[in-house]
Amino acid sequence: MTRPLSLECAACGSQQEYQPFVVAVCPSCGSDWLEPRYDYAAFKRELLRGLPGRPSNLWRYHDVLPVENPLAYDLNSAGGTPLQLSRRYAKTFGHERIYIKDERHGPTSSFKDRQAAVSVAAMLEAGIHECVLASTGNAAVAYASACARAGIKLWVFMTSLVPQEKLRETALFGAEVIKVSGTYDQAKQIAADFAARRGLLLDRGAKSVPAREAFKTIAYEIVEQLGWRAPDWYIQAVSGGLGPLGVYHGFHELFAMGLIDRVPSLGVIQADGCAPMVHAFKSGRDTATPVIPETRIAILSTGDPGRPYTHLWQIARQHGGAMESVSDREAFDAMLKLAKTEGMAVEPAAAVAFAGLEKLAAQNIIGQDQLVVNCSGHTFPVEKHVLGEQWGVDVHLSDDQRPVPREGLLAALEQLDEKTTTVLLIDDNSNDALLIRRLLEAKKSYRVFHAAKGSDGLREARYRLPDLIICDLTMPEVDGFTVIEELRRDKRTREIPVIVVSAKDITHDDRRRLSGHIEALYQKGSLSPKALVDQVVQAVSPRRAASPESGEPAESRVARTEE
Repeated sequence: MTRPLSLECAACGSQQEYQPFVVAVCPSCGSDWLEPRYDYAAFKRELLRGLPGRPSNLWRYHDVLPVENPLAYDLNSAGGTPLQLSRRYAKTFGHERIYIKDERHGPTSSFKDRQAAVSVAAMLEAGIHECVLASTGNAAVAYASACARAGIKLWVFMTSLVPQEKLRETALFGAEVIKVSGTYDQAKQIAADFAARRGLLLDRGAKSVPAREAFKTIAYEIVEQLGWRAPDWYIQAVSGGLGPLGVYHGFHELFAMGLIDRVPSLGVIQADGCAPMVHAFKSGRDTATPVIPETRIAILSTGDPGRPYTHLWQIARQHGGAMESVSDREAFDAMLKLAKTEGMAVEPAAAVAFAGLEKLAAQNIIGQDQLVVNCSGHTFPVEKHVLGEQWGVDVHLSDDQRPVPREGLLAALEQLDEKTTTVLLIDDNSNDALLIRRLLEAKKSYRVFHAAKGSDGLREARYRLPDLIICDLTMPEVDGFTVIEELRRDKRTREIPVIVVSAKDITHDDRRRLSGHIEALYQKGSLSPKALVDQVVQAVSPRRAASPESGEPAESRVARTEE
């Protein structure tokens, strides 16, 4: 099992050492598009041997993935999805060779499970245990699931257009959900600022090598499932374009190793209300002009695809292909048709690919070629009472999805610092806990959670990783002293500041036992509301403040705090 031997510039071929989660730039030409290179000769020998003893998921191809020893982490199993020959659906428009790559078989029923699996494995290998992600829906759910199993705290930024089911499902897996009432591109910007201020890893989508490399396993599986043959076409609905970019890196590797005789033509399908790639492609341009999304299919609402479009345009020019858009209504019709003919329930974003396929066939762009369509995603309603009321945070930018000035984003980010600060109260006296909660909420928009027992408090602390804990000392079963000692033993909670607010008469021995483990100590009978709130604000401020002046990469700071 090997990590990449090097990173190679796609523009000029210059090579440099691979480093995970660092956005590398070519020293020769300045390009930021670098691709990993592996020991392909050794991997080809394994492929020709039939990959004996390999798992049936994406780690089957671990030799060409950027993780040293992925099986050591016991992560979610992604990939290994079936390739199904369409029968009745294909006949509705006179086609006989349509294969459906059914990505609904992953942990969260999305091809994004692959991205999450490889990225999370790379995070664990790098010692990173907290990260930030912006998503239109499926990636958020996939990362939340993978991070839950890996014990990584995840902050997810999504727009208010994302279906509530997706938002709640993300929260169900334990992610911190930030709902932004703006465009997806604004959500990405505020996520980047948030990560920088807190010194956290930001998942960079198409610029992240682990994220991009994960999707090439789709190409490997397709080729192996077709008897080591490449299809004529590969078709996928896209938002930002990360998926097909990764898939085609896999096709290119297989072609370079001489295992397939061609690279398939590329079919990119977008929703009419957000189709900057299609507009640029049909105009013959290699760059896409950003648009403001106007589609009900929020998962496909990336208004500015940036450089990924240029790379997809180059793939289509080199190997043949087309880009087409469909209306929301056409997508919904295709979704219904697929359900009635194949018995496959898919979400609208996946149905966009099938509606586009039908359109390309009607235009005779696709003949009786053998083609594979990526089928992904689902909706998963989660009842409100499962999560309670504080499952997400709202960040209000605009009412009509128009771009917000930079000053507005900065103001929203400052508000977000306060809204995402989490305080955990551990106190068996509900009246005392309510009083403290009201004192805090009267002054600050902190999210305050309450645990009535010491054991519950420990569990909540490890689950939520709050910015501050306010703890009583006298509780049944597990007292406050034990709670604090357990918190300090756990590497994930040892740095969380603790303030003790107790009715107990504090002895000299008590003070000695607490010394060095808490920020402050207050007696409930003589509690000063202002003093308590000021102490809380002072205690959480260092945890929320970024330290860019240090010049140290955020990943390094995060990794070291977990040692």
